[in-house]
Amino acid sequence: MAASASACSTTSFVGASVRPFLHKGSGDTLRPRSLVANAFQNRAVVRGPRSELEITHSQDTRPSRASSVSVLEQLKVSSADRYMKERSSIAVIGLSVHTAPVEMREKLAVPEAQWPRAIGELCSLNHIEEAAVLSTCNRMEIYVVALSWHRGIREVTEWMSKTSGIPVSELRQHLFLLRDSDATRHLFQVSAGLDSLVLGEGQILAQVKQVVKVGQGGRGLGKNIDRLFKDAITTGKRVRTETNIASGAVSVSSAAVELALMKIPNSQSLAARMLVIGAGKMGKLVIKHLAAKGCKKVVVVNRSVERVDAIREELKEIEIIYRPFTEMLSAAAEADVVFTSTASETLLFMKEDVETLPQVSKLIGGLRLFLDISVPRNVGSCVSGVESAQVYNVDDLKEVVEANKEDRLRKAMEAESIITEELKRFEAWRDSLETVPTIKKLRSYADRIRAAELEKCFQKIGDDALTKKIRRAVDDLSNGIVNKLLHGPLQHLRCDGSDSRTLDETLENMHALNRMFSLDTEKSIIEQKIKAKVEKAQN
Repeated sequence: MAASASACSTTSFVGASVRPFLHKGSGDTLRPRSLVANAFQNRAVVRGPRSELEITHSQDTRPSRASSVSVLEQLKVSSADRYMKERSSIAVIGLSVHTAPVEMREKLAVPEAQWPRAIGELCSLNHIEEAAVLSTCNRMEIYVVALSWHRGIREVTEWMSKTSGIPVSELRQHLFLLRDSDATRHLFQVSAGLDSLVLGEGQILAQVKQVVKVGQGGRGLGKNIDRLFKDAITTGKRVRTETNIASGAVSVSSAAVELALMKIPNSQSLAARMLVIGAGKMGKLVIKHLAAKGCKKVVVVNRSVERVDAIREELKEIEIIYRPFTEMLSAAAEADVVFTSTASETLLFMKEDVETLPQVSKLIGGLRLFLDISVPRNVGSCVSGVESAQVYNVDDLKEVVEANKEDRLRKAMEAESIITEELKRFEAWRDSLETVPTIKKLRSYADRIRAAELEKCFQKIGDDALTKKIRRAVDDLSNGIVNKLLHGPLQHLRCDGSDSRTLDETLENMHALNRMFSLDTEKSIIEQKIKAKVEKAQN
């Protein structure tokens, strides 16, 4: 299996510059399309956002041994040169409700408590410098800064396969992969709620904030990922403030409530008996949205009464009745609608449990509704086979999302313009980092020359005539001369979007200075980073 996985990942991620393309989903915004490549066919086509790359493995040509060796050596040299000179890339690889079923998402889900461990393992990979994990009920996405694009993606893919137990070949059918500006735009869309089942839902913004909070306590969030997520938070706030995108159903929990009320006859919607299992964030939101819809009473099952009391204090407009977890089945027997939102890793309801529950009144619809908004799921799929029950999970909330498409599209277009503005700001900041090594090396080069010449000057003056005042004056003079000489070149190496200088012009200046002073920053920095990580792994 390992050999197969390795072969697959090499063909799809390492064999070519893979840039998966975005496509419009059933909703209102651009969706990342899953990357699918067949490693065992002789012909593979990989499409990118702006181009299509076709790789054909020839079977008919049989070059001589000498020419084969020559070509192989040339390929090795060119590949090594390209590898060492490529700029580190921001990438996102993962799956979401748009690309993978809940059965696969729950296998890859990483609980928040394990995010630091996952980040540490990812950053220990040879070609990954920074990492962050965004794992929710609707998505599991890994954001990285890869020192080598191809090798880094291969390592992350193999890590996902190892931790989930899913073969790479199977994972690839559901994964999406985005790079640099596409990866940045995707996170900004996620933070703005454009990639959520419910457009503009606010819970995802809180989850993005949590990534920063958790990451700052560990080693994973370097300057690139930290700035990326902070700018994503800014984007999410702007979108919700400057558009009306958060109106209506704006979270998974509110969509679950709307779906439940859609399935109950209108005349009986307020008479239906509601049960919420779990008093965490999602459970609290369900209760809040039930109250907003006019529900006057809800039963809440939870392991402890303290959380329920806190919710009761906050939401005084609805009667909240507490039942301990040991009474869950008896509470379900008295309910028409059951919402489950716990972090339990074992199923709470199986087919045999639901079959023993009494029939729901035909006035309510005759079916007991289970709305399972947990990942991993709390209600077994086998419950769908019970005639008196109907089960919905997070994948089924698309029914609610389809409402008001025209209005959602208008709001999404407004949000996209904000995202584009923030994307330009982030890219200008990141582009400005590209010249930082040259600035540092040029400054260091000038300081070395200044120090050497200063020492010669002091020797000529002699210790007898070299007073502290003269030493300080000569030192200040040399510093002033160096600073004034470097001011012009350094100004032309700064590109933060605050002036009219283009990135291309700045990079031309950088390359010119690298050549003139033999600074050689492009190659050495990435080479040093990779070498250090490999040596650390070996030790």
